[in-house]
Amino acid sequence: MKRLIWSAPASLLYSGIILISILVQVLAAQTLPDKLLLRDYRPESLYNIPKTDVQKAKYRAIDAHSHVYAETREEIAEWVRTMDEVGLEKVIVMTMATGARFDSIYAEYAQYPGRFEVWCGFDYAGYDEPGFGPSAVAELERCAKVGATGVGELGDKGKGLYYSKPVKAWGMHIDDPRMDPLLEKCGELGLPINIHVGEPLWFYAPMDSTNDGLMSAFDWRLDNQKDIVDLAGMVDILDRAVQRHPNTTFIACHLANLNHDLARLGELLDEHPNLYADISARYAEAATIPRFAQAFMEKYQDRLLYGTDLGNAPEMYRMTFRILESNDEHFYEVDELQYHWPLYGLNLDQRALKKIYRTNILKILNK
Repeated sequence: MKRLIWSAPASLLYSGIILISILVQVLAAQTLPDKLLLRDYRPESLYNIPKTDVQKAKYRAIDAHSHVYAETREEIAEWVRTMDEVGLEKVIVMTMATGARFDSIYAEYAQYPGRFEVWCGFDYAGYDEPGFGPSAVAELERCAKVGATGVGELGDKGKGLYYSKPVKAWGMHIDDPRMDPLLEKCGELGLPINIHVGEPLWFYAPMDSTNDGLMSAFDWRLDNQKDIVDLAGMVDILDRAVQRHPNTTFIACHLANLNHDLARLGELLDEHPNLYADISARYAEAATIPRFAQAFMEKYQDRLLYGTDLGNAPEMYRMTFRILESNDEHFYEVDELQYHWPLYGLNLDQRALKKIYRTNILKILNK
């Protein structure tokens, strides 16, 4: 009996030593380069170089791409305080909603006149049945009467328009003839359309060691999707829709996801005077090629819009200002932007900066 009494603590002690040894090995392995997981990689710049702290936008900016990041009156009031703090004049809130959902969102944000523009969605109910169109147009007109000043964000990653609630239009793209009445009506009503087509090229590439955007791409991968229109095909779909509706203003958000080929986006902008692009949620892709991106943005300064699509925290806005305004080098925003790439300030010239921050979107909104 005495042996049993004394052996139990010894056994527990031995087990504890083994457990501690395993934990030490695990922790040590996490610090070794050959054991480090990509998702845990958080590089920090060691360069002793200038770091610019941009507290407010150079010009009173307008965020042309945001969403319902605040639901209650208190949350919206806090957002307005943040806007004042960082130098935002107003924010476009893209609801993707129709009906009662749109009405309720609009009512909350309308309590702050001049600070928010609230955009509606399209009602795709019955899109796969004969006779689709008139009721959707009627709902669009109703939303405009309530106060919608645009439509968006429409979204199609290759399988159809699905950024909508509650009906998703699988299999129908924006160039589908069924969409013509809606797109034409937007032109008549002066409602710009914000459309998301495809995804960055990294999301279609093999998810292996050659994909330098793997950290972000894997979470949103499309390389494993069957029967999906690829990025080039989605850009062609956008091209056809914009061409067919010259009296309607289109905004290709996220630089049309042509971050890897801004020259192709330039071709579209050259061809279609009714097409614009916002730069939202593509700061990492632009700030990693600063000279080329700067030249592109300054060349097309009349057609680009400031936007975020990254929430509404003050630090987020200031990060975007730093990228657009500063000449900083080799800094990281891994958690915010999901890439491990080093970033560089674009140092946009003042005329381009003012147009991108506010002048272009005011022109679109006729304000």
